[in-house]
Amino acid sequence: MVSSPAHNPASAPDTAPLSPGTHTYRLGGLVQRYHVHGSGPVCVAHSGGPGIFWEYMRMPALEEHLTMVYVEPIGTTTDNRLPSHPHGYTRERYSSFLEILINRLEVPKVHLLGHSHGAFVAAYHALYRPGRLAGVVLYEGAPVTGPEHGEEAARMVEAFAAQHAGHPGLPGVMAAFGAMGSMSTDEQTAAVARGVLPSYFADYWADEERLAPFREAVRATYISGLDENLVPDAIDDRAALKELTVPALVVVGRHDVICGMRWGLELDELIPQSRLLVLENSGHMGHVEEPELFAASVRGFVLATASAS
Repeated sequence: MVSSPAHNPASAPDTAPLSPGTHTYRLGGLVQRYHVHGSGPVCVAHSGGPGIFWEYMRMPALEEHLTMVYVEPIGTTTDNRLPSHPHGYTRERYSSFLEILINRLEVPKVHLLGHSHGAFVAAYHALYRPGRLAGVVLYEGAPVTGPEHGEEAARMVEAFAAQHAGHPGLPGVMAAFGAMGSMSTDEQTAAVARGVLPSYFADYWADEERLAPFREAVRATYISGLDENLVPDAIDDRAALKELTVPALVVVGRHDVICGMRWGLELDELIPQSRLLVLENSGHMGHVEEPELFAASVRGFVLATASAS
């Protein structure tokens, strides 16, 4: 639980659920943390991976207008891992932990922003636990995983390789993609995440001086993608998304190799009355590549749907 205030009110820390800073509570034997920055309507942000630490999601441009609540997804630190770790991190489990956190914030409704794998979690939450959501931002997501998604990603990675043929950094990126299937440790996962990252930007090497520190700061935990019975947590939301009732903003980067234009357009087509933002000069990391446009669009969506709700 959040620590109790000291007896002296003048020296007591602010432990209100949306006070700025890091909040911690225990849930089912696990430690759950979230981090609050900014002010304004509440937007809960769920990072990707699964297993990528939350820090890369910091969005200072959004924090100027919204109260951003950055979740540390279960499994990313040693004190919030399931007994079945590295297995068992299904969307249902992520969503159940997310619902408890949202309820603790003590506001009628929040907006939920999920990036990459976090967008799959956010879509699931909006479909099956919509009651506390004023809106959902599906940022670099897709309606499916599995072979179809993998084939599209492979095609986009091949196009990236052709575009950057001869660049001295390309062999390292391709080697990292080749190592994805054999990851089994936190160290390997972090190395692969950093290794493939140049392909996740529209043009990483043209802006390497600015983006290299972001790349080096990425931290990751190995999570298998299997449930407790070692069965893949397969996703196909195409039918369900046609019935989504939560207002949705779909965000996709024109140059994203993992959850690119095909999937952004399909999400927008499937979801009733969704809004679509195409970031023309971004890959998978639009909040870093085009932060002002990204923030303005998300802020506009949040303010409009907050008023409606």
